[in-house]
Amino acid sequence: MTSTADYPQPRATGCPFDPPPGARGIGAPVTRVRSWDGSTPWLVTRYEDQRAALADPRVSADSTLPGYPSTSPGIAARRSRARTFIAMDDPEHARLRRMVTAPFAVKRVEALRPAVQRIVDDLIDGMLAGPKPVDLVTAFALPVPSLVICALLGVPYEDHEFFQENSRVLVHRDTTPEEGVAAQERLIGYLDGLVQRKLADPADDLLSELATRRVATGELTRREAAVLGQLMLVAGHETTANMIALGTLALLEHPDQLALLRETEDPKLVAGAVEELLRYLTIVHLGRRRVALEDIEIGGRTIRAGEGLILANDLGNRDGTQFADPDRLDVRRDARRHIAFGFGVHQCLGQPLARVELQVVYGTLYRRIPALRLATGLDRVRFKHDGAVYGVYELPVTW
Repeated sequence: MTSTADYPQPRATGCPFDPPPGARGIGAPVTRVRSWDGSTPWLVTRYEDQRAALADPRVSADSTLPGYPSTSPGIAARRSRARTFIAMDDPEHARLRRMVTAPFAVKRVEALRPAVQRIVDDLIDGMLAGPKPVDLVTAFALPVPSLVICALLGVPYEDHEFFQENSRVLVHRDTTPEEGVAAQERLIGYLDGLVQRKLADPADDLLSELATRRVATGELTRREAAVLGQLMLVAGHETTANMIALGTLALLEHPDQLALLRETEDPKLVAGAVEELLRYLTIVHLGRRRVALEDIEIGGRTIRAGEGLILANDLGNRDGTQFADPDRLDVRRDARRHIAFGFGVHQCLGQPLARVELQVVYGTLYRRIPALRLATGLDRVRFKHDGAVYGVYELPVTW
């Protein structure tokens, strides 16, 4: 493997849960790779180096800076049109993030657990009453987080086909700049209309709070509020939906681990399994993208100001110096130090909500459908190798 290997690398055939062997075999913990646009950012593979970089104020998330290594042409184009706080630095990052932090606080999210449990049970009831086999993605994995985030934001769930389809366009790596910008503008326009309605008729939801406390006071424009809403709507269902489906498939392929979850009533074991599956799968699989603001040293390499960084969290979460036997799925492992949600000031805002949703799902689905099994061969499952978020397109299951 040369120091200018292409990134990302393909996964190995038959090993859909493991990081690409080419990326793991690059050798040096910090080395140049070649991106889609011909640029050569630094790939950082070690866990400790990644945590240090993510916590370093000299490392910027600002996607407008020269040298920032965009994930794809489509993502680069839409970020140039409507940048969210995840692609900003403090103080602007902190100012915007604070506006939407409260609903995702641990205590607020924990209070939603009974509502999440009802959603999960109702969807399982529907599957049990319907025909088999069923696509777990459309029947369960997508509806669970979509229903939850719609209730939290104040988005009508009956519009789910519209926002799910446009979200799929946004997170597809091969989306053209024109397609990405068009899908983004459709979502922003839709949310702008919701913000306008909530200015006149507010309810108990986050979009209403943004409308009445931020837009009405002039702190945000309606479009800025809509851009915030779009970020939370897309991130709030895409990532968790993929974790539900991909996590279930990983457990079906590891029946000893599935049995532990199916037979337990211990919420601590379920919570630990969530962390281990987050570590093991790391669905944000194309690395956290950053750019150096000044000369810094990472892993013994000098990174010059203006040079891009790709922090490969999937490799960091398989770092054997941090996790013993890192390629083994072990739901009893203490994996709480994983970096699937990132690290530092930019770590995922919605992680408390994702944890509750996944704990309810993993603690309920396999106990209520103990005979759950894959209804096709693993080799026929289509994986989202072409997505910014990893997962499966469909998951046919039966029981």
